[in-house]
Amino acid sequence: MSRWAIEAQDLCKRFGSFLAVDRLSLCIPHGCVFGLLGPNGAGKSTTIKMLTTLAAPTSGSARVAGYDVSTEAVQVRRRIGYVPQQQSADPDLTGFENLLVFARLYGIIEQRRARIVEALELMDLADAKDRLVRHYSGGMVRRLEIAQSMLNDPEVLFMDEPTIGLDPLARHTVWERVAKLRETHGTTIFLTTHYMDEAAALCGIVAFMNTGKILDSGPPHELTAKYGSGATLDDVFIRLTGQPLAKSGTHA
Repeated sequence: MSRWAIEAQDLCKRFGSFLAVDRLSLCIPHGCVFGLLGPNGAGKSTTIKMLTTLAAPTSGSARVAGYDVSTEAVQVRRRIGYVPQQQSADPDLTGFENLLVFARLYGIIEQRRARIVEALELMDLADAKDRLVRHYSGGMVRRLEIAQSMLNDPEVLFMDEPTIGLDPLARHTVWERVAKLRETHGTTIFLTTHYMDEAAALCGIVAFMNTGKILDSGPPHELTAKYGSGATLDDVFIRLTGQPLAKSGTHA
């Protein structure tokens, strides 16, 4: 097994003349909760798309769960889960039916029902499994999407703004369930968020990104200590990026 759950070396993504990700290098250990933080347009979502094999790097290299994202994309996809910013659950299906569709997409045949039931129970959705998703709250939909992403028992779970637009109680519930997932399955979690309190509470390592580059990284308490007594991650964000924090509900 590779020492790192995620490793990237000089990873770049260019769209025409625009360099969205500029020589990004990362090493994220197994079982870590890693937060990639930065303003809108910093390159966070593009980074996730490259690491999940949804976008091909222009140059550089990356390995996820021990496999190269460019040359071993199928192996990477078998070992990851992905929760995108946009809603992916079908509102016209029940919670159980949504997970059944994803299980089939993952090619899960053996113990399919058992895996679906386990995922629903872990996300506290067992009692709502037969309800149409259109009748779920925003927090319930997010928990269902996390349940979808874990059906293949991923080694690495990518979450792009998973609590965007949720009220504080729903946010807390989502993260409580994600923490349980990490504790019970040892999953490495790579997330983006505009909520610095979430990052401080959940992440073992954070990295601040702007204009496609990593500006600084480390454990939250070490980063805040570098920027003055009593500094918070909010202060670090503003100092590094020169921008105010995004309002709740905006996209990266």
